[in-house]
Amino acid sequence: MDDIAKPDRLLEKLAVDLRQLLEERQIEDPLMVGIHTGGVWIASALHTKLGLPRPLATLDISFYRDDFSRIGMNPKVKPSSLPPQVEDKHIILVDDVLQTGRTIRAAMNEIFDYGRPASISLVCLVDRSGRELPIQADLVGQHLQLGPEQHIKLSGPEPLAFVVT
Repeated sequence: MDDIAKPDRLLEKLAVDLRQLLEERQIEDPLMVGIHTGGVWIASALHTKLGLPRPLATLDISFYRDDFSRIGMNPKVKPSSLPPQVEDKHIILVDDVLQTGRTIRAAMNEIFDYGRPASISLVCLVDRSGRELPIQADLVGQHLQLGPEQHIKLSGPEPLAFVVT
């Protein structure tokens, strides 16, 4: 397994990279959306570091998952907090760990229920092996190669730390 950087270092890197990406794409007023739970922690930190004017939005994709039959309903469903209109908005979608791509697919399904955004840029703290869907992050703090039986989880929000099992 690769050495895992501290989340705070990865956040600093992502803030610099995200600022550059927004400039390159000439996006001036993005809507940042964090996916519960770890993605919201990361999005909150990035939102503050970038000083974005729009309020931070959040998603709980529990009702959009495609694996209810395997995992059952999540008893800790949190409400999503998106503006009523995302039509033509540039969205920065933030998650903590990108693995299979299914969480991101579910998040995009929910976003599109609110409207058709101009663009969605995906930012993830960690991208690990194990993709099941053709989804790729625009910005990643760190790429990891973990074994098929290994898992990485972000704990927090204070302090942010990785737990590998």
